[in-house]
Amino acid sequence: MDLFQAIIIAIVEGLTEFLPVSSTAHMIFTSSLFGNQDDEFVKLFQVSIQFGAILAVVVMYYKKFLDLSNLKFYIKLALAVLPALVLGVLFDDYIEAVLEKPVPIAIVLILGGIFLLFIDKIFDGRQKIETENGISFKKGIIIGFWQCFAMMPGTSRSAASIIGGMQQGLSMKLAAEFSFFLAVPTMLAVSMYAVFIKGWNIGESEMKGYEIILQGDNLSTFIIGNLVAFIVAMIAIKFFIGILKKFGFRIWGWYRIVSGIAFLIWYLLC
Repeated sequence: MDLFQAIIIAIVEGLTEFLPVSSTAHMIFTSSLFGNQDDEFVKLFQVSIQFGAILAVVVMYYKKFLDLSNLKFYIKLALAVLPALVLGVLFDDYIEAVLEKPVPIAIVLILGGIFLLFIDKIFDGRQKIETENGISFKKGIIIGFWQCFAMMPGTSRSAASIIGGMQQGLSMKLAAEFSFFLAVPTMLAVSMYAVFIKGWNIGESEMKGYEIILQGDNLSTFIIGNLVAFIVAMIAIKFFIGILKKFGFRIWGWYRIVSGIAFLIWYLLC
């Protein structure tokens, strides 16, 4: 993977991490177009640059994350992230195996898009919780279990957690914001696991992620990728809630269907 390809993948990550369209699917399809989807550093890069994207959330909502007096906020995030952490460890090998199969991912992308077409009507008229203080510990845990649906590549962590929030009575805006907040501990854990704990097969040897990153030009690629993902994610977060409030989920549903069909046709023909 050269620097240009790394920047493109990082842009894709920054644009899609917080949208209900599956950033994982889009990065896999992008690396497949480049022909390097089987490279271990590319797989590591796709996971680790999520760190740059979540930093965008911390910066944009720094008052929330740096308010140490709001202990309940941190407890809610800790409880909400537990289901994904436990199930992620248990099913890591299975998830990785599915990640290497673009056709099932494209199908999930399409099916998820069809589901999003009806979400606005399903939750229309429900009582809306407008502030973070209205999210109980129980609601936080339930939203965390909703997020686990995103373990299936192509589902979208953002879509799962936002829908989970709305199912628990949160307004669309608050559900989106809580999804942003929940991404921080979730993706931080995933990135740290990929870099410091998980073993990656390089040739006939197994290496930790940080050992691969420190080889050759990988470190500069890693840093630039995270920086690009951070900047692009800042822009995506800034405009996403406004677009969601104006158009709802239907626009993202149609996008998923069209892009999923396009990806599916491309893979079946190539």
